[in-house]
Amino acid sequence: VQLQASGGGLVQAGGSLRLSCAASGRTFSGYAMGWFRQAPGKEREFVAAISWSDGSTYYADSVKGRFAISRDNAKNTVYLQMNSLKPEDTAVYYCAATPEGPYGPYYYWGQGTLVTVSS
Repeated sequence: VQLQASGGGLVQAGGSLRLSCAASGRTFSGYAMGWFRQAPGKEREFVAAISWSDGSTYYADSVKGRFAISRDNAKNTVYLQMNSLKPEDTAVYYCAATPEGPYGPYYYWGQGTLVTVSS
């Protein structure tokens, strides 16, 4: 599975962005998808995940109520709608895929897309 993330950019605090992650190379079927992020000087952290089987979603506490993950299996694409953005959301965002379920481990990673939130 090859993953291509896009949609990052510069936005003011309180604004919104939608990230996309397109999968190619093999069937998307059966794979849970996740978003992770890594801020400067910090370790990569989990943001959100969505299961294949029933579309169940999972979120880090820091983004609950502000971010929404969704997927379009026909387009082999997963999205991360980010609302009410905060400066602390600034990071490189990575999409990932796994056949193991939303809790991972995740085996396939995209190249990352930078999100910068200005105060």
